[in-house]
Amino acid sequence: MTFIAELALVDPSETEFVDRMGLIMERMGRTRTMGRLHAWLMICDPPDRSLTELAAELGVSKTAVSTVARQLELSGMAERVPTATREHRYRTASGEWAEIVRAQLAAVRQSLDTLDLGLSIVGDDRPDQRARLKETRDFYAFVLQDADGMLERWKEYREKTS
Repeated sequence: MTFIAELALVDPSETEFVDRMGLIMERMGRTRTMGRLHAWLMICDPPDRSLTELAAELGVSKTAVSTVARQLELSGMAERVPTATREHRYRTASGEWAEIVRAQLAAVRQSLDTLDLGLSIVGDDRPDQRARLKETRDFYAFVLQDADGMLERWKEYREKTS
């Protein structure tokens, strides 16, 4: 059982949601704490929390929460809330998913350049290696081909459904 349930600040279904998001984030190559923190920021009330509150509510160290909160902020998934004190407060960022995808697409663009370099140095005398590089490069190019259109369609969709 997680520390959230022990504090009785949330009901068991919220605890389950937070823990499941932790597992999902872990499967995506991030940390479980990152998923749990992001999930909690999506559902907590009030919608912003201090690092001290987050550490207590999630049952993790303040150092771990601080590190993860900065990572979420850098990835566009959370934002720091201005305060009159030196206290660091965070909330989930609005419009975050489009920004996260844009950041990931920038990495895809860099990967495409690197794959082009790989193709330039792997000659036709290495057909297996070249085929693997080309398939990966072509996939990345395909993803980028419609990325801007997809993000625009997402914006239109959100405007219709909001």
